[in-house]
Amino acid sequence: MYAAKRAGGNQLDTFDPKRHRAADPTGLLSDLRAALDRGEMRLHYQPKVCGRTGRVRGLEALLRWQHPTRGMVPPMSFIPLAEAHGLIVPIGYWVLDEACRQVAAWTDRGRRLHVAVNISAVQVRQRDFIDRIAAKIQRHAIDPSLLICEFTESVAMDDVQRTQQVIDQLSAMGVRTSFDDFGTGHSSLAMLRQLGAHELKIDRLFVKDVATNTQARGVVQAVVQLAHVLGKRVVAEGVETAEQRDVLVALGCDELQGFFFARPMAPEKLIDDEATAPVPFSPSTFVEA
Repeated sequence: MYAAKRAGGNQLDTFDPKRHRAADPTGLLSDLRAALDRGEMRLHYQPKVCGRTGRVRGLEALLRWQHPTRGMVPPMSFIPLAEAHGLIVPIGYWVLDEACRQVAAWTDRGRRLHVAVNISAVQVRQRDFIDRIAAKIQRHAIDPSLLICEFTESVAMDDVQRTQQVIDQLSAMGVRTSFDDFGTGHSSLAMLRQLGAHELKIDRLFVKDVATNTQARGVVQAVVQLAHVLGKRVVAEGVETAEQRDVLVALGCDELQGFFFARPMAPEKLIDDEATAPVPFSPSTFVEA
């Protein structure tokens, strides 16, 4: 009941033992409550490169917290706290707004970049979720197709009907959708076909062993073939070696993402310092400013 109230009220929530046990051993919670108002949250962007050309075609927005005394706080240290204490909704909408603002800024400078944003289960359950996204797109006057909303497979499985409704509404607006961490949950082929997401992201668990383990390689190959039959693109995340890259490209992955290409970085490092950027941009990202 209290979790539902903290998430905005007027909704249902289901008891989760792991979330219920979320503790604050480092005393971050009080600082986290004020982090947005103090302007301490940051978005870093990790490139997603074309498997065929090796050039950047899009980015994933990743949340960072620049604490005034602790420095950069890892997401795994504060995201569970935010989810357990009802802070993930305002933080999630700040991420959406900041990502749209950054997309607009890049477009104004002649760079057309798709940006993926992670969506939490709590946001999906919000009745005004679609209206909020539409308002942010309109506020920053961006092309809706440049925004990608990423849902984890577990979020989709929590409420397939609601997820399908959200994906359909986003698609009608022109916003693209993606299933993150694909392969780690229990989704069925029927559900995958039913939910009209535009792309699948293969979990790093399979990517890690794809160059050395035949079973991992077989899983990736099966996912790629299935996704392509259903008209979906495939992104492999967690690519850290040239061997992994070569195997994934040979298996037909459309885009690759990982430390092998570039770590998440501040937007000014990504664009302003383009001469030393770790990965070149695809010609398709350039537009007339």
